[in-house]
Amino acid sequence: MSNNLSTNKALDLYAKVEDIVGVKEASPQLYAYYLLYLQSIGFDSMLDVGCGSGDFLIQMRDALSIPEVLGIDLSSVMVQRARAKGLSAKNIELANVKGSFDVITAVFDMLNYLNKEELEGFLSSIEKHLNPKGFFLCDINTLYGFREVAVGSYIADDDHRFLTIDSEFEDGVYKSDFTLFEKSKMGCYRKSQETIEQLYHSIDEITSLLPNMRLASKDSVTLYGDESDKSFLVFQMR
Repeated sequence: MSNNLSTNKALDLYAKVEDIVGVKEASPQLYAYYLLYLQSIGFDSMLDVGCGSGDFLIQMRDALSIPEVLGIDLSSVMVQRARAKGLSAKNIELANVKGSFDVITAVFDMLNYLNKEELEGFLSSIEKHLNPKGFFLCDINTLYGFREVAVGSYIADDDHRFLTIDSEFEDGVYKSDFTLFEKSKMGCYRKSQETIEQLYHSIDEITSLLPNMRLASKDSVTLYGDESDKSFLVFQMR
């Protein structure tokens, strides 16, 4: 999604339903890959791009006693939640961040939300915001993750929300139509609809867009299906 306004609206809607779409249940298993690698290196500063409500960054900060951490996200709703937890967080794009860091992370398929042009610009900014010998850690969806795990219909609800998600994957593009009904204090329901897109990116493609970095580590991750639905990647500045 290249339009910032539509992107932000979609992300704000997602922020309203994140707790009922099954992401938090899978988070600890994915976070473990990041924690294990970060424990093996020495660093003092960390930037988390697409920090959401801050759960990942707070866990890494506390577990590793990182002196300087910052989270950024395009959703103002998520940034407010992160700040409410005492985290330093900003509602800005990576290109507008000042300073550089020892480690930058992009967790839970954040790169898949970028189209090809956006991905190139984003990875260029990653290199510009890393200190010498710095690390970039990320995870991306595999073709199996898109085709076999993510496609289909999903329904979730609680006392005040009813959510439907209808998803399809075609020609490397994954589209999810979110329809949310929120119950008001008066008992009426308000309807919201947004479409969230993700794109498939190969490991080779991402590596080619980081000419000043080397692929230091890669792991296959299985969160939902019978095969690898994510790839965990670590790049280091040359």
